[in-house]
Amino acid sequence: MPGSTIRHIPLESATKHHSHDFHQIVITLCGSSEFEIEGLGGRVNAFSGCIVPANHEHYYSGHGHNRQLILDLPEDAPALTGEHRELVALFDAPRFFALDNPLRHYLAFVESELTHGFDTPSTSFQQDRLAATLLGSLKARLGSTPSAAQRRLDLDLIDRFIRQHLADELRVADLAKLACLSEAHFSERFRAQTGLSPWQYVKRQRLNAARQLIVQSRLPLTDIAIQTGFANQSALSHAFRRSYGLSPRKLRQGATTPIASHPSSSFSTILPTPLQP
Repeated sequence: MPGSTIRHIPLESATKHHSHDFHQIVITLCGSSEFEIEGLGGRVNAFSGCIVPANHEHYYSGHGHNRQLILDLPEDAPALTGEHRELVALFDAPRFFALDNPLRHYLAFVESELTHGFDTPSTSFQQDRLAATLLGSLKARLGSTPSAAQRRLDLDLIDRFIRQHLADELRVADLAKLACLSEAHFSERFRAQTGLSPWQYVKRQRLNAARQLIVQSRLPLTDIAIQTGFANQSALSHAFRRSYGLSPRKLRQGATTPIASHPSSSFSTILPTPLQP
């Protein structure tokens, strides 16, 4: 894949999953879809999207009439190298986002360009330019840092809420409501205070809870996955191996491979967070 590729397609209602060796951004243009990246995710409504880093397994499906704009971005694409090389930081971890009005207008421009024939291999340079502008805008919005003077969040309250709702579909809005903040401001404060995105933190809590159940109970792994908020046993196993270095089954069988006291926090927010202009 010599450069960036921008395409728009509908997603089938049947759930599928795969991984690929290039980065990807998926934006829902109309209808809605479901995305789960590394075991966590949720519904993506119109003008929302997700960042899928290379080699991350993800499950996806469409709901009814839907259309998705998909950017396929190999690591050596012009949109991620040279003067744009700092944009690759967007793909350090999965993230979900919502588009603000300026980006919605830019998206309409991108679609217009595609209908004028800029979606062919011979004009891939134009796709890289369009992609680089979108990536730069996303990075500017997702990469903002809050003021140090902002009050600290009550992590004890947040921890209790997460433990009580591990099996539920937790979203940034659920946690932000506890702090009486907007989703965007909550996410910024949370990362500044903990060094993690809200979803990294939730994922760590879920993996820790799953590990305790695996070691201390004889519950089937399928039940443990459901109780700790994973879609299925496969999603739990994949996330567990990436974070701890061994499968849940190996841990239960008494594997001697040492594992960290906390799982890896290499995942960013995958909850829809509205972007501010």
